[in-house]
Amino acid sequence: MSITKIIKIGGMSCGHCKAAVEKALSAIAGVSATVSLDAGTATVVATREVSDDELRKAVEEEDYEVISIS
Repeated sequence: MSITKIIKIGGMSCGHCKAAVEKALSAIAGVSATVSLDAGTATVVATREVSDDELRKAVEEEDYEVISIS
């Protein structure tokens, strides 16, 4: 079973931003993340239930804004 969520993120402007967000989200157990700088989104695929709060916290700890999670 895998769960896919799309996170809309504000404040990313460069490759370093993309890498920082991918690394932070992928550090969550059972999560792999791919960030699109152009779209300002992260696509998260989780092999377990991961709360939106847990995802939001990982992004915000890198000083980026979570606009929405769907």
